[in-house]
Amino acid sequence: MPKIFEYFGFIFFFYSNEHEPIHVHVIHQDCESVFDLIIENGILIDIIQRNAAGVDPLPAKDVKTANAFIRKYYKNIVNKWVSFFVLKKIVKCTKIKSKL
Repeated sequence: MPKIFEYFGFIFFFYSNEHEPIHVHVIHQDCESVFDLIIENGILIDIIQRNAAGVDPLPAKDVKTANAFIRKYYKNIVNKWVSFFVLKKIVKCTKIKSKL
């Protein structure tokens, strides 16, 4: 389970047996949601939030924060996805210490 970002208590990660579309799991305070990145021609068109199985979903305030983070860092998320799943490289976690 590669953790790709930490942001003020939010953990963004992939499971090691993921599938398309490109998506990222986000945990904050024992809640988890999944965010599908809808990308066309390299541009983020939409983010679709869905619930993770067997765990409480992120509350609306945290979904808003996760969405804002993903919109800002989507290119990094895609690069880490490609590095891990396509190129089979180890990806490092980036700690973001400044507010959006």
